[in-house]
Amino acid sequence: MDRRSFAFGLVGAGVAASAFAGLGGTASAAIGQSPAADVNSILSRVDPELREGAVRILERPLPDWSLASLTALRAVPPMNPAPSSSPSTVERRIAVGRRGQPDVGFELIGAKPPGAALRPAIIHIHGGGFILGRVSDTTALCQDLATEFDCVVANVDYRLSPETRFPGPMEDCYAVLAWVHANAEALGVDPKRVAVMGESAGGGLAAMTAIASRDRGDAPLCYQVLIYPMLDDRTGSTVRVPPFIGTLVWNEAGNRFGWSSLLGVEAGSPVIPYGAAPARLDTVAGLAPAFIGVGGLDLFVDEDIVYARRLVDAGVPVQLHVTPGAYHGFDFIAPHARASREFTGAWKSGLKAALVAPSIDSG
Repeated sequence: MDRRSFAFGLVGAGVAASAFAGLGGTASAAIGQSPAADVNSILSRVDPELREGAVRILERPLPDWSLASLTALRAVPPMNPAPSSSPSTVERRIAVGRRGQPDVGFELIGAKPPGAALRPAIIHIHGGGFILGRVSDTTALCQDLATEFDCVVANVDYRLSPETRFPGPMEDCYAVLAWVHANAEALGVDPKRVAVMGESAGGGLAAMTAIASRDRGDAPLCYQVLIYPMLDDRTGSTVRVPPFIGTLVWNEAGNRFGWSSLLGVEAGSPVIPYGAAPARLDTVAGLAPAFIGVGGLDLFVDEDIVYARRLVDAGVPVQLHVTPGAYHGFDFIAPHARASREFTGAWKSGLKAALVAPSIDSG
């Protein structure tokens, strides 16, 4: 599965290509505005096969984050990602909103008449820093997933922030998870083999959804695939990263803006809503088994490693994959690079194993 030729959108965050210029914030300046020594220092740490993409990122002017710049980015017409070669059907469906929330639209992909053998299901959540992205950005990706894993995929069209604060976006994702469980028999889905998956902010929302699944107990998950997930609002605010981390694609300024938009308070504030930032969870025991993958130069590398370690310490099965010399969204930007192929192969392998049979209870 080619993880899409819309590579120069906010890559893992699912933003249109012409909007990509604004997603690095101020810390990652254009080549023409940055000393050659700084550029060389950045590129020297990047995997050689990923450097061409890094150069193209650095060549673009990057505005500061604000509500005005967000409005401009959203006004960019959606691009047309390459169509999938998958024959998987795409249907627009509606899930009833939960806990007083509005109904949620989603794409139901790969549904077939129920057969003798039950099939697995994946709830997919697109990225975009909680503030950007369109469900259609990942339709083709989800079609490929449905074909490759012979499963049903529900691609969630959740509400964006700051218009919708937490828990609204997570509740949208959970409503679709609950819908799949409620309609499992009609879909021919095995309710013991339902996974959640997301990239970047989508990975963060996937982790939040897994937390709610554990706490509520009415829509269980067998696995969570967290692709460079956005887990900790403190990163880039009260917790700073080394200067060579997070200089490409998504940086501290964008992270503060995205989290503050979701939370309704400044990122890194002492008190935030329960479950809003998975990294701040008191206990991760009992969560679904997980794959966590991230690049070694990604802004999220430390928080993702720490979260994986907490899962291990709590007895939750977890596979952690850290790709050296890789920046945020590298697998979308350079899908054919060796590092990208190995990264994609790793999460696919873990997901395939989880969907073959129900997982062993980790509790």
